[in-house]
Amino acid sequence: MVHNLQIGQVAQQTGLTVDAIRFYEKERLLPKALRSTGGFRLYGTDHIEQLRFIQKAQTIGFSLGEIRELIVIQDDQVETCSHVRDLIQQKLATVQQKMNELAQIEGQLKEALQKCNRQLRKTSARHDRCPVLEMIAGSKNAKESKRA
Repeated sequence: MVHNLQIGQVAQQTGLTVDAIRFYEKERLLPKALRSTGGFRLYGTDHIEQLRFIQKAQTIGFSLGEIRELIVIQDDQVETCSHVRDLIQQKLATVQQKMNELAQIEGQLKEALQKCNRQLRKTSARHDRCPVLEMIAGSKNAKESKRA
């Protein structure tokens, strides 16, 4: 394997920053680069492939810790598919839980928007207290605004 790419060239080819590449190397997500006689890091195509793997894994929601685990699985090539399947099932469960939480937040935001719209339809509402802010603050006036 030829290692003749400097970090700036790797950054340009992958779209990552130099700092990100150094970080991945420090976190052992990327094999250590060789050094030139002048002390510059030298990377090969295997490094670029690994960086692209990291980028793709992040794109589909894997954390750096999970990516590290995927790299170990990939390198060991032992029970690869079943282990990766288990990781994906865990990740999918997490995503579904987050989606449920986001759906609840969406409902609360829609309700808050409706309250704002009702309040703004009133003629004097432009200078009244906002029922949503009162609701968030938990004031007694929020209950009164809800009845209005």
